[in-house]
Amino acid sequence: MFFPLRKVLGHAVSLSKFPVRTLRHSHPVLGLAALKGRHLLTLKDFDGEEIKQLLWTANDLKIRIKQKGEILSLMQGKSMAMIFEKRSTRTRISTETGFSLLGGHPCFLTTQDIHLGVNESRKDTARVLSGMTDLILARVYKHSDLEQLAQDGTIPVINGLSELYHPIQILADYLTLQEHFGSLNGLTVAWIGDGNNILHSLMMSAAKLGMHLHIATPKVSSDDRNILVLNISCGTKLFMTNDPSEAANGANVLVTDTWISMGQEEEKLERLKAFQGYQITLKTGKFAAPNWAFLHCLPRKQEEVDDAVFYSPRSLVFQEAENRKWTIMAVMVSILTDYAPLSEMPRF
Repeated sequence: MFFPLRKVLGHAVSLSKFPVRTLRHSHPVLGLAALKGRHLLTLKDFDGEEIKQLLWTANDLKIRIKQKGEILSLMQGKSMAMIFEKRSTRTRISTETGFSLLGGHPCFLTTQDIHLGVNESRKDTARVLSGMTDLILARVYKHSDLEQLAQDGTIPVINGLSELYHPIQILADYLTLQEHFGSLNGLTVAWIGDGNNILHSLMMSAAKLGMHLHIATPKVSSDDRNILVLNISCGTKLFMTNDPSEAANGANVLVTDTWISMGQEEEKLERLKAFQGYQITLKTGKFAAPNWAFLHCLPRKQEEVDDAVFYSPRSLVFQEAENRKWTIMAVMVSILTDYAPLSEMPRF
């Protein structure tokens, strides 16, 4: 059943009444949060300063390695288990090459190599991998599988994607926007598409960085409602609608994603019908702010965004894709070491 979000949740929701969870701990370098040993299952568990620190570290690694050509063997002697129940281009390549570039050894495990909870229980898998590797990155169908790996293992777990969240994609999006606009605070992001794991990760984190969020989806799911209740803010606004033009109004950033995720192929015709009018075009951009830019986590399909936008100077999609590497490297370095960035902290 499809029904307007605004009739369920209201036109605009101010989230300033929700308190921000502070999860900062002491770090050997004064003023930095201690992220070493933490899991990254959802950005809900990270406050704004901790997210900024991850982005600062990504920017620092990009400068030191890409621009200055430094060799940083920060993962020397460490190994990582990469569990992939879902195929991927950007997640696999960014993680595997990034960990190797830092001197570590990534172990890629597909469903042909490891079946979570099938040939061996999730609990036993977590304990075995904890004894052999230093880190687990898992790209799974069920978010509960990640939670069990984190609960039963003794090493950090990174969410490479689940049905609820995709935090490492959102970090790359934020780094891209920070590079493009010079700051994140005050930006308005318009999500036009499905109520999926990427949207949920945006809802869990954008407000912590002072960003406003406009959302246009054909329907609201129970997951969307739960995420809304959990969302926390620093006085920013969340606006929800079924009208893409309303969501785009005044936005600095237009974002979309696939309308048909892996496992939803049988729903293709029904979903394409539901998303009629949601394609992002230059006409959509006429409602946005004059400086609007476009993001898409890829792979992209024509019905989601036309070529005139996707290949235009406003499109940041390939910079966004590259930043998947620098942000996942920052996450791995931050949770396995006491790394402190050397470059000046960007303006957020």
